Amino acid sequence: MSKIEVDKVDPQSGTALEIGTSGDTVTVPSGVGLTLTDSTLLLPTTITSTTEVKTNKISPATGTAFALGDSGDTFTVPSGATLTNSGTATGFGKVIQYLYGETTTQVDTDHSSPPVVLITLAGMTLSSSSNKVFVIGNCGQARMASSGTGADASITIQKDGSNTNAKSVNFTYPTQAADMRGHGTCSALLDGWSGSEVITLIGSGFGSGVSYQYQDVPSTLFVMEIEV
Repeated sequence: MSKIEVDKVDPQSGTALEIGTSGDTVTVPSGVGLTLTDSTLLLPTTITSTTEVKTNKISPATGTAFALGDSGDTFTVPSGATLTNSGTATGFGKVIQYLYGETTTQVDTDHSSPPVVLITLAGMTLSSSSNKVFVIGNCGQARMASSGTGADASITIQKDGSNTNAKSVNFTYPTQAADMRGHGTCSALLDGWSGSEVITLIGSGFGSGVSYQYQDVPSTLFVMEIEV
């Protein structure tokens, strides 16, 4: 094997220099550094590494977007690793915003003037009308004072004054004894909306002698905008 020792190689003519011929392998041996100073390294469209690529930053070659992998690929974040997002993540189904309300104020009612409002959450304006909204309401304890089947408690979630599909069953029906206690939960996944909507948890039972939030046991209402 011959060796050429030289401090610089320039093209014989023009500005292009070629090393080797198709099929050749050019090796930079261990311990040797290949330094590019104020230069551009032009790589092929696809680079394959079967071991590991280490870098501190990946940026798009042109424009402001790049794809990570191809359809059907799986990327694994190993145990002990942390994926930190300091920007805006889209397409992950994350919770965009939420509203939460809670009350322990006992409400005694005969249901003669519906709705019996338990919790009202100020209007929620969605970031996108194509998103979904998950609602869940809970009444920790209601009391039916009288015996028989003439009264019972239930709860419903309303959107802008209209009932949603979030409605509980009657807490104790058929009520047989006086001073019956019960609790209930309701939930639904709602389509998104434009503008601002008020979300309300109401007592939607029937009859007289019914107390919601009895003995100050709380009722709660939770509303979440979910990106889809």
